[in-house]
Amino acid sequence: MYTNQKMSEGIPLLASINPVSQGVGSISSGWISAANLHQIMAIISTGVLGASATVDAKVQQATSNAGAGAKDVTGKAITQIVKATGDNKQALINLRADDLDSANGFTFVAITLTVGVAASQVAAYLLGNPRFQPAEAYNNASVAQVV
Repeated sequence: MYTNQKMSEGIPLLASINPVSQGVGSISSGWISAANLHQIMAIISTGVLGASATVDAKVQQATSNAGAGAKDVTGKAITQIVKATGDNKQALINLRADDLDSANGFTFVAITLTVGVAASQVAAYLLGNPRFQPAEAYNNASVAQVV
């Protein structure tokens, strides 16, 4: 990255799970193509977790933007976050293009959060390091402003 380049010009927001009070169960971002990305970073964020709640997060891969053949990316899951130490915490997952099973056509990724025991406040974001510029071309359609 060049020092005169804005971070938003080099690192797009690819997908998100917007902040939500998520009931027990799983929620996933949309599937994004990793074909033109060197790396992806998932940012997982918790707010206040419900009583005895747990939060798990993992990166999944698929062969299409509809999630065909979805499976977990090996080694790309966080250690479970628990209520006792997990309010208002963040976790990061780093992913390289070669972590995907591209030989079998797995070139799409999504982040999945799973809340256990009690509803909890959670959010997640996928950021990328694109092969080509401008990065804004890769931003999720939900990005309303870049200042």
